[in-house]
Amino acid sequence: MRLARRVAEIEPFHVMALLARAHELEAQGRSVIHMEIGEPDFPTPEPIIRAGVRALEKGELFYTPTPGLPQLREAIAGYYHSRYGVALAPSRVLVTTGASAALMLACAALINPGDEVLLADPGYPANRHFVRVVEGVPRAVPVGAESGYQLAPAHLERYWDRRTAAALVASPSNPTGTLISTERLAAMVEIVRAKGGTLIVDEIYHGLVYEGEYTTAVALADDAFIINSFSKYFNMTGWRLGWMVAPERAVGALDKLAQSLYLAAPTPAQHAALAAFAPETLAILESRRREFQARRDYLVPALRGLGFEIPVTPQGAFYVYAACGKLTRDSFGFARDLLERAGVAITPGVDFGANAPERHVRFAYTNSIERLQEGVARIAAFLEKQ
Repeated sequence: MRLARRVAEIEPFHVMALLARAHELEAQGRSVIHMEIGEPDFPTPEPIIRAGVRALEKGELFYTPTPGLPQLREAIAGYYHSRYGVALAPSRVLVTTGASAALMLACAALINPGDEVLLADPGYPANRHFVRVVEGVPRAVPVGAESGYQLAPAHLERYWDRRTAAALVASPSNPTGTLISTERLAAMVEIVRAKGGTLIVDEIYHGLVYEGEYTTAVALADDAFIINSFSKYFNMTGWRLGWMVAPERAVGALDKLAQSLYLAAPTPAQHAALAAFAPETLAILESRRREFQARRDYLVPALRGLGFEIPVTPQGAFYVYAACGKLTRDSFGFARDLLERAGVAITPGVDFGANAPERHVRFAYTNSIERLQEGVARIAAFLEKQ
């Protein structure tokens, strides 16, 4: 069988091999502290589940319009007004099958074969793969602590050339949990606009922010493509639901593409998500946000005390991207040995790009503080035996 070249150029998530091994160890009776997977450990809030059950009982199982249930598009637009003070036309909101489908739509709509897209390195690996699938060229820009591990206006000025079509940024980011300030984001909007390109902004961790000034890109630009999700802040990972806020003039093209790629987002999930913005749901989510912050406030100094270098404290999401160069020269081998010998699962830097991956690892604090404390104790004992 002859497969397309793009398949060979798309790397697997290397952490999945570690996760599979972790499950094997657990099946053998071993205890494993999971700090590798970027999925909230909290269940979907009860009001959302009740809304989904009601939809199933009423037989709300047929296709919705491709851009989404009209009432959900209106609810999302209303959320931007209540949370950010932004007036947003519901017609600019497209409900998608997870944020992944939204990113795929944006790439398919914007990128021609050979077009380059600027991306931060380290960054979420699937972003570069979306670009590659549509025959674009992901151009990784090395970023470090001096820019908060984010693209900055200076990067756009330096790396943008005649082949560049877009820049994709994430705030808060995976794997670093850092934010792009409103001032910096506004400057980037203007630079991209002046160069005739497009800015794609991944905001799927909005809501999970613990400090720092920020706003949505919707407030700064009506020509950017903004991606969000019900997975992270709203604890709906398995429901597979996200959304995009797009420029009005692009909505028709995106609708057409979505019709062919996936037709419509899951109907029960859309009905369930109508309850995501209810006051009782938001109160639950806010209490969980505070719990994530408490976990971060424990884990960051604890890891620093073990010898991991964390030059920038993560401001959002639920990740710590830590330099481990003082402890190992091989982050993948380190992660493998830590799992086998100490029963702690973490993600090696190789999943996030080519910017010194062998000297970095990612910790996800998607576990209780008690489990995180146990994980830290196991890591400490592991390091003592090195």
